[in-house]
Amino acid sequence: MDQSAQFFFSPENRVAPLGIIALEGARELSAKIEAHLLRWAHEAGMEVDTFTIGNSCPRFSSGDGKGMINSTVRGYDLFFVVDVGNYSCTYNYFGQENHMSPDDHFQDLKRLIQAASGKAHRINVIMPLLYGGRQHRRSYRESLDCAFALQELQNMGVSNVLTFDAHDPRVQNAVPLMGFDNLMPSYQVLKKMFRSFPDLSTDREDFMVVSPDEGALDRNMYYASVLGVELGMFYKRRDYSRVVDGRNPIIAHEYLGSDVAGKDAFISDDIISSGESMLDIAYNLKARNAKRIFTYATYAIFTNGLASFDKAYQEGFIDGVFGSNLTYLSEELKNRPWFYEVDVSKYIAYFISALNHDMSISALIDSHKKIDTLLEKRKEERSKYQDTQLSF
Repeated sequence: MDQSAQFFFSPENRVAPLGIIALEGARELSAKIEAHLLRWAHEAGMEVDTFTIGNSCPRFSSGDGKGMINSTVRGYDLFFVVDVGNYSCTYNYFGQENHMSPDDHFQDLKRLIQAASGKAHRINVIMPLLYGGRQHRRSYRESLDCAFALQELQNMGVSNVLTFDAHDPRVQNAVPLMGFDNLMPSYQVLKKMFRSFPDLSTDREDFMVVSPDEGALDRNMYYASVLGVELGMFYKRRDYSRVVDGRNPIIAHEYLGSDVAGKDAFISDDIISSGESMLDIAYNLKARNAKRIFTYATYAIFTNGLASFDKAYQEGFIDGVFGSNLTYLSEELKNRPWFYEVDVSKYIAYFISALNHDMSISALIDSHKKIDTLLEKRKEERSKYQDTQLSF
């Protein structure tokens, strides 16, 4: 029996009956989350067919919309699952097909919270890609989208917000009285990387972690510390006299750190947007005779398409790109030979189950012990793999 089934041994210990409201853009992820929850519930002897509560957000041809919940939510512990980055969702607008933006998804979330009409026992929001997260601080006369959105949710009665790899988790200071948990799927990333590349060695002389910039230093420092390897860093030298596409253009990436020659390099960031910075770093590391380049982004959105990464892979500059399923991934991306999808649904299911039973989540937030166990298992698997290779 899965250890997580222990959450369901005593249904009376739940905060309230569990209900999951998956918005249109997050239904694939939500189905995976629910599959874990149902399995644990059945193992614990609960007779339940689904935790999902049907809903819809229909729109008029003028673009106006409304939120509708299909069954009662009175007394439920509701978890709204939303993916504000799912651009594949469309609606009819004056006879034309319009793709949903993050603004549209966030507005639908607020519509459905309104539709609950204050009847739920508690409202929780699972928003892996944080709405407005890239506009997290003010410079002169600018909006504070993320902070204001969180305050809106708090004013609507939301008790907890769960997000992943927030661009700047300090934005939670805007809502000090609301639960805000920022999780990092570090364990899931390493597990997927080890399974995908059985010959990968994370010994100090074979492997190195490289931060793409100073902003990503903390997450890369974590990987370096749990793996016991060296950490390098790139500094983005920008032209502060110009603004292009809302930001100061990067002139060059300056490397700070020890020699990467002959080592596999792992680069982690929160988002791959255009991907230009990640590729510049890969080219720079290859010029320094790095062996293989593995990159990871929690949100691999590739706003400029996949052609540049196809070329980098064909020319041997990129060996693997890992991205989570916390936001929409196109089938085109999933079918690329260089892309590896990291499934985080079970991690979210753990969190939902713990919250629903009012249990401590500190062990879920800090996955250090799980990574240590993974590394021990990895050493045994590599030893067997090397023995197999030698036998041939």
